[in-house]
Amino acid sequence: MATLQQTLLTPENQPHVVDDCVTLIHDEVSSKSGISGTAVKLAYKTANTFASGYIHGMVEKLAPEMVVKLEPFWADFAASGAGDFGDYLVKHGDEVSEALLSVTDAHAEGSTRPTIQKAYRSVRGGASKHVTAALPTLGAMVQKYAG
Repeated sequence: MATLQQTLLTPENQPHVVDDCVTLIHDEVSSKSGISGTAVKLAYKTANTFASGYIHGMVEKLAPEMVVKLEPFWADFAASGAGDFGDYLVKHGDEVSEALLSVTDAHAEGSTRPTIQKAYRSVRGGASKHVTAALPTLGAMVQKYAG
């Protein structure tokens, strides 16, 4: 079986994967409500206002690292014979979320843009639950390209 890197990051697939991820992020942010949802929406708006195309550019930049973090979960899923990668990701939600967030944490820490660092820190505390909520959709997207 091909690795996620071999399927998701091909010149043919990667632009579509990035676009799907941007749509996933937009949809997830739009669905948030309450106090934490307001903070997420404000951070997202800050990032989008910071520079046109910033979110798309960051997804493009982070996608290869995110794929590396998903790879062991994909390999275990494939070996298990389970049918739905989204369900598999949800069952391992905390571990998957923290693996993915380790990528954004490293980039936020290394950012030279105080506005972006502040926006990221404002939402990082609750980020794991938001990532976990997106795992079924993320799993379906991965499976669409790699399944």
